[in-house]
Amino acid sequence: MFIADYSAKNIYDEMFSNEGFPRKSYDFVKTKMESLGGIELLKRSSSAERALMSLGITFTLYGDGGEQERIMPFDVIPRIVPSEEWINIEKGLKQRILALNLFLNDIYSERKILKDKIIPSEIIDSSTGYLKQCMGLKPPKDIWIHITGTDLVRDGAGAFHVLEDNLRCPSGVSYVLENREVMKRTFPELFEKLNIRQVYDYPYHLRSMLENLTDVSDPVIAVWTPGVYNSAYYEHSFLAQKMGVYLVEGTDLVVENHKVYMKTTKGLRKVDVVYRRIDDTFMDPTSFREDSLLGVKGIFEAYKRGNVALANAPGTGVADDKVIYSYVPKIIKYYLGEDPIIPNVPTYLCSEGPDLKFVLENIHNLVVKAANGAGGYGMIIGPKSTKQEQEDFKELIKADPRNYIAQPVLNLSTVPTLISDKIESRHVDLRPFILYGKDIYVMPGGLTRVALRKGSLVVNSSQGGGSKDTWVLG
Repeated sequence: MFIADYSAKNIYDEMFSNEGFPRKSYDFVKTKMESLGGIELLKRSSSAERALMSLGITFTLYGDGGEQERIMPFDVIPRIVPSEEWINIEKGLKQRILALNLFLNDIYSERKILKDKIIPSEIIDSSTGYLKQCMGLKPPKDIWIHITGTDLVRDGAGAFHVLEDNLRCPSGVSYVLENREVMKRTFPELFEKLNIRQVYDYPYHLRSMLENLTDVSDPVIAVWTPGVYNSAYYEHSFLAQKMGVYLVEGTDLVVENHKVYMKTTKGLRKVDVVYRRIDDTFMDPTSFREDSLLGVKGIFEAYKRGNVALANAPGTGVADDKVIYSYVPKIIKYYLGEDPIIPNVPTYLCSEGPDLKFVLENIHNLVVKAANGAGGYGMIIGPKSTKQEQEDFKELIKADPRNYIAQPVLNLSTVPTLISDKIESRHVDLRPFILYGKDIYVMPGGLTRVALRKGSLVVNSSQGGGSKDTWVLG
């Protein structure tokens, strides 16, 4: 088992060029791993897996067999991004977040972009992420999107594209931090030799961003989790611990006189900032879903009165609707007067007649997704599907065209990956995390998700995916 035997044909590979030569950024890593040999690499991989298991890095998988607690699979061969590429990615992500924040501020106030017919108003009003209750809302410091996870993919030529925006409760950053710690223990010699940008200070930046949302000195901050049965509960508790703030559930909070308090053994304590990891409509049964057992009565009114700050702001979900995604290049142009630095993947809107016809006739060659689907669910990959699955999905599209988009099948870039006792190519994407506070901070790297099933393009952990450490070279 040697990386020298590895080959990836007709696909952009992160480590090797089409001619089979290692890319400059991977020179030292390739040489080092070959010098270790297969047996030592397997030993270090097993050691890394045991370390992750001891840390208890889990997610909950929901399926026909009920809930299953799983360890996130991890691969020890890193994904490396050269510094010159990262500079462009960072600029592009900052540009995108600035524009989307201006967009949210606009559609919940003057709605100029709709009046100017850049986006049809019915597209906004029909989005499940659009909350009428947020009209006229002014979030602290005029920031709506505080934490973002933007999914990036490479095309066949190696150019990065934005696949989707995650602006509600993006998850995965805990895996980034723990993967890095495990890799430093597993390959200390690589970290001594290479100038790899740090990610360990993300909790510091996250706490600073949350503190920026209030003018209270030494504010009380809480991470609001739906509870231990949530798939990302590990991350909620992890971030609360790393920031040195409270971890609370809805039953721990109460609103009195339009102010939010936390129940403690010494009585009620006022909470100034809440990093919520709970969906908008479950947040407050008096303002949104009456049947929510997770929410806190009156917290939305307390927020509107400026008595508590929430991150992300309620209503941000409209901006990561996959139909709205297709308009982001126009949104960037409208608010910033610029072309997108990182382009979108070409997208067909099933709500538009010509696009709908094309999608129905070519579904066997397309990826079709639900506008608000997540986790690899609510989608079909045409070339990987059966005739019957295609026909069934066509009926779903025709019943609700607004709820579906389609994109060409992208051959996502690959990275050498240790599979059993062999090194094989596997497809990857990249989710950088962006924080919007006094300025915009982009974590150097992010979560590289890898499709561990041979030939699969679905990288989600719920669909059998794993992760890699992402190294941005200084």
